[in-house]
Amino acid sequence: MANLVYKRVSTDQSTARQDLVLEEAGIEDPVFFEEDPGTSSRLHPLQRPKFGELLTYVRLGDTVHISEMFRLVRGNQHILDVLDVLHRDRLALRIHDGAFSAMDLTARHPRTGELLSTVKFMVQTSSPPANSSATYSGS
Repeated sequence: MANLVYKRVSTDQSTARQDLVLEEAGIEDPVFFEEDPGTSSRLHPLQRPKFGELLTYVRLGDTVHISEMFRLVRGNQHILDVLDVLHRDRLALRIHDGAFSAMDLTARHPRTGELLSTVKFMVQTSSPPANSSATYSGS
């Protein structure tokens, strides 16, 4: 079973933080799939070139590793679409940092993973922390 690492950064960013998180995870014999800088997060993950290559490369039982959820998906429908593919192909998804790092989003029953991922994502992105003056600018 292979360990596949997916990385994506915005224009003028480096993968240094992702590299650190993934290195600390101690992933054995990783195979890397890194999008070109600036590959839009608005582009559906299943339409991104390197994620498509990753999905072509994978085999039953492989694990897809990402540093944080937002490096792969940006919305509920993206999460559900990616989870459908992961469940279909019997792949594991391991997120190494952030709110999802302790969850198995590819739980044994597909609806469990779907429910957990949707609820967590909605909570994480919909409400600012208590006593926070943070606002979402929409940009």
